[in-house]
Amino acid sequence: MRDLSCGDTRVYPEFEVRRVFCRRCGKVKREQLDFLADNSLYTQRFAFYVGRRCRSAAIEDVARELRLDWHTVKALEKPYLAAPLARAGKPKPAAIGIDEISIRKGHTCRIAVSDLIRGRPIRFGGQDRSAASMAQFYDWLGKNRVQRLRLAAMDRWKPFRHATNERAPQAAIPFDKFHVLRHLNEALDEVRKSEYARLTGKQRRYIEGRKYTLLSHRENLDLDGRKALKTLLAANRRLNTAYLLKESFGQLWSYEREGWARRFFENWRASLKWQRLAPYEKFAETIDRHWEGIAAYCRPENKVSLGFVEGLNTKIRVIQRRAYGLRDEEYLRLKILTCMLPVL
Repeated sequence: MRDLSCGDTRVYPEFEVRRVFCRRCGKVKREQLDFLADNSLYTQRFAFYVGRRCRSAAIEDVARELRLDWHTVKALEKPYLAAPLARAGKPKPAAIGIDEISIRKGHTCRIAVSDLIRGRPIRFGGQDRSAASMAQFYDWLGKNRVQRLRLAAMDRWKPFRHATNERAPQAAIPFDKFHVLRHLNEALDEVRKSEYARLTGKQRRYIEGRKYTLLSHRENLDLDGRKALKTLLAANRRLNTAYLLKESFGQLWSYEREGWARRFFENWRASLKWQRLAPYEKFAETIDRHWEGIAAYCRPENKVSLGFVEGLNTKIRVIQRRAYGLRDEEYLRLKILTCMLPVL
């Protein structure tokens, strides 16, 4: 049996395990030792050390470091992942974030649900991103816990909305701010492409290669990026107008009353007149059609940070990239559900 190493020396304790004859069932049973892992060839603390190392390193790297088989490291990590999950207990969320995650090519998706107030994922599963898969989450949560929900943040995917309205009608559904702004950035990029196609010769040099400079916020750019952005906006009037409209739209989420937010949006939409910005007009029509999702976020009780959903999505992609893809879906589920929990 292998235990934690002492310096660069491996430690293998030896001990005797008692076996007793049970008169009640007539079978021979072995003594249960608490310090042994599920795999009796390793101690519990050695298995937990392997699990802690796997939080910051790939399985292959840990296996090479400890001179273990790849499958052994994975088997030792699974109980370590299950322990904090059992300690956290079944969640009782008041505000949830919903997003779909691609686990492999071919539009194979699973649904990730997170607790926005406590800041941790609470569910990863389903067969796809359908309303039936979303309903499985509410069945798993239970009727009493579903009634506690007051907020369900998501993108504009209709099956998620329909399942939530059916199972948790009392929950407000604000659309994720980052998904809305992503569509606005796509509209700005369409304007950039149309301007590049319209111009010829030397006039194109200010636009060429400046996609991400234009889509970034000014405060996120370095000194060279700010200079390039200033030159670009000074050289092209339509892009300057589109950029200013994009930057000002973020003010919409600062209002605490729906009436004020609606007035701001109507003024913003009116400023598109005579600007010949077709992608922006299309974006404004989309916002108008889905206004109830924007209005829900304006209520003070719904002012929770929606950035956690995108942050979790990024975290999941890092987990998948580190392992170059995970075929064991149960192992991926455990990695995702424990990635925000304290280290044991």
